[in-house]
Amino acid sequence: MKRLLFVLAFVCLSGASAFAQRFAYVDSEYVLEHIPEYVAAQKQLDALSKQWQAQVDARLKEVENMYKSYQADLALLTPQVRRERENAIVEKEKAAKEFQREKFGFEGDLYEQRIKLIQPIQERIARAIEAVAESNQLDMILDKNSEVILLYASPRLDKSNEVITRLGYKPGSVVK
Repeated sequence: MKRLLFVLAFVCLSGASAFAQRFAYVDSEYVLEHIPEYVAAQKQLDALSKQWQAQVDARLKEVENMYKSYQADLALLTPQVRRERENAIVEKEKAAKEFQREKFGFEGDLYEQRIKLIQPIQERIARAIEAVAESNQLDMILDKNSEVILLYASPRLDKSNEVITRLGYKPGSVVK
């Protein structure tokens, strides 16, 4: 009987300690808005994206113009010239699509630039979050803006300002 009570008490205590985990959350978007390097990197990426998109649009417009010209001249063209112009249009379109893939595709130039500019900032944030978690003896910190859905979040659990302070910035002064 004593052994059964001891096992039951042990199970209850270990179960209680499992529920005693300490959680907090961080609003990653809010933190990123306070980091001037991130805002500058984002602006730089947006400018690159616009520049490359304009180049893609110009190439596709050129293909469209070639096709319209081909359509207008179609009745006057010999079969040999038709094939040549069709091939030229197809090649130009392939080149435009390839350029678009090189710039915007998975692991394209924009992706590489994003990693080069943003990853060091994300690593600093991760170290700051880890330091906040250790100093507050937290078991877990959730990102409020990820796919984790928070049904309720007590404001006392929000450690975003601590992370911003740990990074050396002033909470509440959003960079524009």
